[in-house]
Amino acid sequence: MRWIWIDRITELDRATRCVAIKNISLAEDVLHDHFPPTPATNTRPAQPPCPVMPNTLIIEGMAQTAGILVGHAYDFSHRVILAKIAKATFTAAARPGHTLRHTALIERISDSGAATTGTVELIDPATNTATPLAEINLMFSHVDDTRTGLDLPDHNFVFTGQIMTLLKTSGLKTPSP
Repeated sequence: MRWIWIDRITELDRATRCVAIKNISLAEDVLHDHFPPTPATNTRPAQPPCPVMPNTLIIEGMAQTAGILVGHAYDFSHRVILAKIAKATFTAAARPGHTLRHTALIERISDSGAATTGTVELIDPATNTATPLAEINLMFSHVDDTRTGLDLPDHNFVFTGQIMTLLKTSGLKTPSP
């Protein structure tokens, strides 16, 4: 995983629940493209910039949160791959200055994979109140050489050093390499 779309894990209950926080900052380059200012034309006035966190990145943050939950259930010994976005509905837009709270729950889990349900809440810094932003349900597969017939790398290419560092800086134990 090259980009991490969560900043901190605040709760992690084995095979049950994971809660992660993402602080949205105007310093993130992706926000400058969503949506930049537009100049005036003959038919419409100029529009000021309106930075919004893309919903696809919010889904990725939930996938990382839920993926950590699924991986943690087996002490990160399985390669956990996002297999399907079963549901993703949004009710608002996330903007710089807001905080996202991703909450993932295990619906079912087995040696072959897992299904998770998730909610994302938008925390307004002015009022410190949380309002629903999204419902995101995901399905994961556990992938190994025997199931896929592929020659996969020996290292765990999903739970990289970045994810393990995130867990450590969140105060959580990680398995020994």
